[in-house]
Amino acid sequence: MGDRERNKKRLLELLRAAGTGNARCADCGAADPDWASYKLGVFICLHCSGVHRNFPDISRVKSVRLDFWEDGLVEVAVVLQFMTHNGNLRAKAKYEARVPAFYYIPQASDCLVLKEQWIRAKYERQEFMADGKNISLTGNREGFLWKRGRDNAQFLRRRFVLSAREGLLKYYTKEQGKSPKAAIHLKDLNATFQTEKIGHPHGLQITYRREGHTRNLFVYQESGKEIVDWFNSLRAARLQYLKAAFPELPESELVPLITRNYLKQGFMEKTGPKQREAFKKRWFALDAQERRLLYYKNPLDAFDLGQVFLGSREQGYEVSEGLPRDVQGNRWKAGLTIVTPERRFLFACPSEKEQGEWLESFRDVLSRPLTSFHLLTASTESGPSSR
Repeated sequence: MGDRERNKKRLLELLRAAGTGNARCADCGAADPDWASYKLGVFICLHCSGVHRNFPDISRVKSVRLDFWEDGLVEVAVVLQFMTHNGNLRAKAKYEARVPAFYYIPQASDCLVLKEQWIRAKYERQEFMADGKNISLTGNREGFLWKRGRDNAQFLRRRFVLSAREGLLKYYTKEQGKSPKAAIHLKDLNATFQTEKIGHPHGLQITYRREGHTRNLFVYQESGKEIVDWFNSLRAARLQYLKAAFPELPESELVPLITRNYLKQGFMEKTGPKQREAFKKRWFALDAQERRLLYYKNPLDAFDLGQVFLGSREQGYEVSEGLPRDVQGNRWKAGLTIVTPERRFLFACPSEKEQGEWLESFRDVLSRPLTSFHLLTASTESGPSSR
């Protein structure tokens, strides 16, 4: 066995070694990472390796399987010893020693800007090391974001002010204005990165409840660090609110409630309550935490047209593949039916693949037990149901 094969065999053994955490990416948790930062001593996935390449003074990466690990290229014996001594769990203990509870740790499915800023915060700025500088983020922040107009597609510069003490996020149409255009209570606020939908790599969607509907704000910032800092400041303020509102609950139960991503989004066709109305193409977003299926005419609408509350199977909520035989007018043929105690909802998906993904997502929500919060806020649908 040559040096190359012997070195690769040793690296693969390290990847599979029990108790090292090397079987998942050190940064996003993706399974089966096949890249290594031999300067940091961690194993990472392909996507995170691309971020590491941007700061070679801190991290140097090579593919475990594709690159040459020969003595003539790097001091492989030293590198292998370093990788053996470190590994993902030890690196986590070092670089993630003091991650605040509110700070969002990205997962494999998250957008690039979240992963990039997490990696930079860990290794470049070393914000979370036990002997490092304290992270400066709090639930208070002021600055400018580019916000999409409610009735048009134009993004305009707006001043935003976040105050955890007041429990409000405000934004102003005039830079020095005294009266805010909107004052959003943290009780109803959510924030989620929606880069593809917004069409910007730093696109953030902020939502809140207003007069029985969901109001959407679409914003971005040119600086990746600035927009992620805004996101985590909103999370810090939300956690502070949740602790005050639910003092009896431990922090571990509050953290998952700070912000949430949609379980699934996409276009479907929908008919009205009589099920004789024409099917209309709508954009849908499934909020699993609040058990609500929201629908819009377009993905970037400021307000939803309506909502469908999804209870549990024990309460008589069901989802099934297909449509009733007598239903007509749907252009897309991959149908599905949601049955609630009040009525049934008929949808048509653009493909069988989309149909399968929606069915899996709906079944996931219906299988989850209801909490007292859901029972208090449940409603079948807000707004005219035929829209």
